[in-house]
Amino acid sequence: MKVLVTYFSETGNTKKVANAIYEAIDFEKEIKPVQEVKKTEGYDIIFCGFPVHAHSVPSKAADFIKQIPEGQKVAFFSTHGSLRGGQLPRQAFEHAISLAIKANVLGHFGTRGQVNPKVIDMLLKSPEHKAWGEEAQSAIGHPDANDLSDAKTFAAEMIAKARK
Repeated sequence: MKVLVTYFSETGNTKKVANAIYEAIDFEKEIKPVQEVKKTEGYDIIFCGFPVHAHSVPSKAADFIKQIPEGQKVAFFSTHGSLRGGQLPRQAFEHAISLAIKANVLGHFGTRGQVNPKVIDMLLKSPEHKAWGEEAQSAIGHPDANDLSDAKTFAAEMIAKARK
């Protein structure tokens, strides 16, 4: 089995999760930022990660996702400042899945990631975004050891699905 773990990360949160997924894989594997991936053919599964930006997938990750070949098995992972299972990360996964319309999406995993303090300050100063800013403050210190352990479990589950 050949596995690619690829990610887009601005603050390092998504890269931490990508590394945890990579460490959990016991097959032939590669890990690269999405910008460095030249081809997507030949992999049994691709793990693709991104930070959630404004309920969505950042353009650099979206451009990569659109290039995933028809039938390719893929598993998405993301980091975000909101609570797990919240509306913002769900919308981002829906967006990612819609971009990978021809791929075989096996699953997705989201976990909290520390938000840039400048972004939090901006949100807290805006009355319509204050609640989101307060929620984002609670993501300080994430992804933590538990989040990374959950990412490893996700990797094992997706590998098992890909082998079927």
